[in-house]
Amino acid sequence: MDSSSPPSETQYLVVRNDEEQYSIWPTGRPLPDGWRSTGPQGPKAECLRHIDQVWTDLRPLSARG
Repeated sequence: MDSSSPPSETQYLVVRNDEEQYSIWPTGRPLPDGWRSTGPQGPKAECLRHIDQVWTDLRPLSARG
């Protein structure tokens, strides 16, 4: 590897569970049980910006009733 090349940035997936809670997960790794990909894939900051826009009610789905 050329030492002048920048290291590749880890890519992430936006994931959500059945309680509608969001997180990010490194691409290429199996998702934990109960989580599914539900948004953009890209650099960490981009994925976190997406979560900030869509996750407006931080309460778990079961607590919103």
